[in-house]
Amino acid sequence: MRSGKCFERADMALSVSGIVGPLPCRMSERMDGPWMHFRAILLALGIMILLLAGAMVPCALVDIAWQNGDWPVFGISAFAAGIVGLSLYVLARGESERTGQREAFLLIVLVWVTLPVLAAVPFIASGMSVTDAMFESVSGLTTTGATVLTGLDNLPKGLLLWRAILQWIGGIGIIVTAIAILPQLRIGGMQLFQIESSDQSGKFMPRVRDITGRMGMIYLLVSAVCAMSYWASGMDVFDAVAHSMTTVSAGGFSTHDLSFGHFNGTPAIYFACFFMIVAGLPFSLLAMTVFEGRIRALWDDPQPRLFIALVLVFSLIIVGLHELQVIPPTFENRLHAFRDALFNIVSVMTGTGYASAIYDGWGDPVIAIFLVATFLGGCAGSAACGIKMFRLEIGYKAVIAHSRKMIVRRQVVPIRYDGRTVDQDTLQSVMVFVFLYMATFLTAAVLLGVMGEDAITAISGAATAVSNVGPGLGGKIGPSATFQTLGDPQKWVCIISMLLGRLEFVPVFAVLTRRFWTA
Repeated sequence: MRSGKCFERADMALSVSGIVGPLPCRMSERMDGPWMHFRAILLALGIMILLLAGAMVPCALVDIAWQNGDWPVFGISAFAAGIVGLSLYVLARGESERTGQREAFLLIVLVWVTLPVLAAVPFIASGMSVTDAMFESVSGLTTTGATVLTGLDNLPKGLLLWRAILQWIGGIGIIVTAIAILPQLRIGGMQLFQIESSDQSGKFMPRVRDITGRMGMIYLLVSAVCAMSYWASGMDVFDAVAHSMTTVSAGGFSTHDLSFGHFNGTPAIYFACFFMIVAGLPFSLLAMTVFEGRIRALWDDPQPRLFIALVLVFSLIIVGLHELQVIPPTFENRLHAFRDALFNIVSVMTGTGYASAIYDGWGDPVIAIFLVATFLGGCAGSAACGIKMFRLEIGYKAVIAHSRKMIVRRQVVPIRYDGRTVDQDTLQSVMVFVFLYMATFLTAAVLLGVMGEDAITAISGAATAVSNVGPGLGGKIGPSATFQTLGDPQKWVCIISMLLGRLEFVPVFAVLTRRFWTA
């Protein structure tokens, strides 16, 4: 990586917050020397921490409203985080510095490492161990949804709201990162969705600040509609708001031990299916549909078509396998079977992690389908996790092209995606991402196995952590259990896996290389 280059897109790292504007930068300019410009990084990090501190205030107010004496937990935590954020902001403010790719990589990593530490403070102050607090905090911000907490129905409202807010913040954070930053850093083939300011025709918003603004607006709009839908379906106001945050962010934290099973028999489960699917769609296309009236934008893109097709096919297969395998059948009728199959497969594929039923009791073939769905994910530029639809399609087409070339050596078989030819650089980045994804999963699974976990716990635990899904499989960490029974070393394996999965691996591995700091 060459540190001398200056990119017009370098200001994207600071634009994640939606506050810091573009920095002056020209493609032809170079930055001399190997040193990075840390002032811009610290400035953006300080703003992020201040926003996190502000997000703690509603939790204190909710505890006061519910007459819970633990409200000082969030008051003191907000004050402490605010001091840290304000200190960084004051130290770093001043004349803007030009930034490049290395600064963007480092900022992404620092944000996703620093914020979980500060977000864990209220959990620690509430009596949780450091490991459990970090697990809950990382699971929240990465929108994984795995939890170590039990007795959710009796927990303070402020703590429950904090879990929901963390996931809501994490959801918009990863959407903005995926839309505005990752394509520019050429991570995992995301450059297919690069926004070119030089050509505004047919492009979605030429500037990053416009992108983040539209993303924020559509995210707020969908969250508000989801909350009103839940409230209309019978949830109280608190449950409706909390679950709307964890649905739209594809997070999955619930306010009840039964997860979404608490609302079985209400229309809420149908609204949840719909909004989980929305969370798995590209938010840039949703914004085109809502703000520009381009109704066909979603259907014309290959990602939503593949995503919805896989959801429907998996649901039908699960219903069929259940009727053949499970005796007596769990469901009252086929409509009930399709509803629960659809809800849970969408929840797993998008990484939301809600559970309306104990689906790991539907037979081994169904468990295998859920395990496969754990890896797939949603669309690029969505709140969903996993490998993502466009990488699956490019990988499939690459296999077909290679097979044809093996038969006819001189045949040139171009790989096309959405009407465009996929260049070798993009193809290589997709392959690198998939390799790092599988390598991280296998390493985590082996480590969990070596630490004494059974095969289903080790494999599903690693898969659900790397894919940011939430519940695993089996009696220990399945949809009816929590991760509380794991030992502290196992939890740290999951914590690191969750962070790597949410960061899409490449930034972390890049920052850990010697060349990153010396080039």
